[in-house]
Amino acid sequence: MKVLPFTKMHGAGNDFVVLDGVSSELPELEPLAARLCDRHFGIGADQLLVVRPSESADFGMQIFNADGSQVEMCANGIRCFYKFVRDRGLTGADEIGVETLSGIVHPRWAGPGRVTVDMGRPVLAPAEIPTTLGEDPGPVLDAPLEVAGQRLAVSSVSMGNPHAVIFVDDPATAPVEELGPLLERHPAFPNRVNVEFVTAVSRERIRQRTFERGTGETLACGSGACAVAVVSMLKGVVERRVAIELRGGELEIAWEDSDSSVFMTGPAAEVFTGTFPLEEG
Repeated sequence: MKVLPFTKMHGAGNDFVVLDGVSSELPELEPLAARLCDRHFGIGADQLLVVRPSESADFGMQIFNADGSQVEMCANGIRCFYKFVRDRGLTGADEIGVETLSGIVHPRWAGPGRVTVDMGRPVLAPAEIPTTLGEDPGPVLDAPLEVAGQRLAVSSVSMGNPHAVIFVDDPATAPVEELGPLLERHPAFPNRVNVEFVTAVSRERIRQRTFERGTGETLACGSGACAVAVVSMLKGVVERRVAIELRGGELEIAWEDSDSSVFMTGPAAEVFTGTFPLEEG
């Protein structure tokens, strides 16, 4: 029986199956991704991450959602990706470039089990997010949107992938499972969207829940935390360095000014390794 070696990892509870496509040849993954991520019949993960060679960076990162769709970027995933290639001796560098569908991203060592990622500058122009909300050149802040008979105030930004941010009284009681799927596929977001339900606890701390496109609610979303921080800073409700409380852990987000990159620092952990059968025996 053919088997597929894998590593299970997580970043603040956002969990991943990681495959090494540099040291070994992998099967076609498009029909296999959803099966690997299935929590009942597969390994179980929010996303599948694949280490690939790259001609424009140190490595390429291919990302599949739990439903098998490919996405541009995953910030929790890239921290795990960097820990994976570093721990396995594929690189010894304290900082690397990783090619993604949204461009080259630069994770760097931040101490044992921690990684800092230069997420680049946020995309604020509606046409580039993309969303039909707001007007160019943006930003899209508290735009009115009717969903399921409710009039919501939606802010939107892209951190390599599109996000919709909604401020609520308490994320713990927010209708994430009801509104998440409706917003994800709302016509206002042509490429679908990740949805964050948030509240500012103080000027240095935000609490967040995320419904990720193609996956559902996850324990953490790194790019979502960056998007939430950017929106909150633009609205003037927090300082330029904030802690984001997620259901699976905490991330630190810093955005010095509008001309700067967003920097995210958080944990990356390996859970276990194994092999997955590719053929029934």
